[in-house]
Amino acid sequence: MKNVQKGFTLIELMIVVAIIAILAAIAIPQYQNYITKSQFSESQTIADGLKTPIVEYFNQTGSCPTNSTTGFLPVGSYSGKYVAQAEVAASGASSCGITVTFKAAGSVSKPLGAETVTVTGDLSNGGAVTWSCASAGIPQKYLPQVCAGTK
Repeated sequence: MKNVQKGFTLIELMIVVAIIAILAAIAIPQYQNYITKSQFSESQTIADGLKTPIVEYFNQTGSCPTNSTTGFLPVGSYSGKYVAQAEVAASGASSCGITVTFKAAGSVSKPLGAETVTVTGDLSNGGAVTWSCASAGIPQKYLPQVCAGTK
C-alpha cells in the first residue's frame, strides 16, 4: 500500500505566516497615517465653514470678528468629533485667523491630540482673499498640501 500525504507541511505554513506578518507590518502604519489624515480634514472643514462669514464681516466693518462678537461665533459652537474648538481673531491689520484645536484624548489620533492648526486669511487684496494654513506641532506627513508649504 502506498501512503499519500495530505495537507501542508510545517515549512509551508511558516512561510504563509511570515508573508502575512510582513504585509501586516506594512499595512498597519499606513492605515494609522490614513486615519490621522482623515481626522485632520475635520479641522479644514470647520475652518472652511467660517471663511465666508469672516470675509463678509470684514467687508462690512473693516475689522476681524472675534469669538465675543455678538451674533458671530458663540464660544464652543464650532466643534466636532475630533476638534475641541475653533476660535476667530485678528492676526494682523488686514488678516483674520482661525485657530482650530483638536481634542486632547479619546477618539482623536495621537499625533493630533491637543494640537492646533491656524488658518489665516489675507484680506488686503480687495476682493481676492488668500488663505494659508500652518501647524507647529503636527508632523508634516499628516498635513495636506494646502498646509504643507507653510510650516
